[in-house]
Amino acid sequence: MSALNDPIALVYHEARLLDEQRFDEWYDLYTDDALYWVPLTRGQPDGLLHTSLLYEDKLLLKIRVERFKNPHAFAQQPRSHSQHVLQAPQVESVEAITGLTVLRTPFFYMESQLDESVLLSGVAWHHVVPTASGLRIRMKKVELVNCAAALPSIQLFP
Repeated sequence: MSALNDPIALVYHEARLLDEQRFDEWYDLYTDDALYWVPLTRGQPDGLLHTSLLYEDKLLLKIRVERFKNPHAFAQQPRSHSQHVLQAPQVESVEAITGLTVLRTPFFYMESQLDESVLLSGVAWHHVVPTASGLRIRMKKVELVNCAAALPSIQLFP
């Protein structure tokens, strides 16, 4: 089954695109009204009225992708690389009328640049919706285990 028609396959496909730095294809997995959210604290009710590690709409995601692609981006000299290790995504809920599917995926994430590495773990929540061109991600919320810690700079996408 195609990743664009199976929500669980879509989660795995998204991680692979990030790890292979296929950012334009990754960006296209998101709806126009998408949000990418990494809360700063556990149980944070929203990212709009509370400070977050990341709270980016699709425009900000596009700017980040373009920065990664720019060969003169100072922070990406040399390039960062990532590896997502996912537990099996679990479907938490499906709305019958809208088709919104919420998936929960525990993960480990490693990001490396030269001899500096960041290891993060947590749970990713994907809100996936059907569209005319297949399933798309409306929101990705990444709850880090150590979200309140003094984290180093995260260059890519956990």
